[in-house]
Amino acid sequence: MSDTKSIRFIVVPYRKNKDGVLQPGELRQASTEFGAVRIAQSMAAGFAGIAAYEVLVDEEDGTMDAPRVLFQEGAIPAMAE
Repeated sequence: MSDTKSIRFIVVPYRKNKDGVLQPGELRQASTEFGAVRIAQSMAAGFAGIAAYEVLVDEEDGTMDAPRVLFQEGAIPAMAE
């Protein structure tokens, strides 16, 4: 059986809803760690918070594991342990 996991770089913007609760926006993918950080930096001013992550994605079921924060700015929800 082949390994179905791969490393991906994603950027997640966060907005506050009308109750002030942080909600994730549309995920953006980047091809490199550097690219993810640049995308996050360029988008940061338009959101309550933004984060760029490196994640391990299971290609079979789409689950994401082992997130590593590459960049964050503003309000970001805490990661579940």
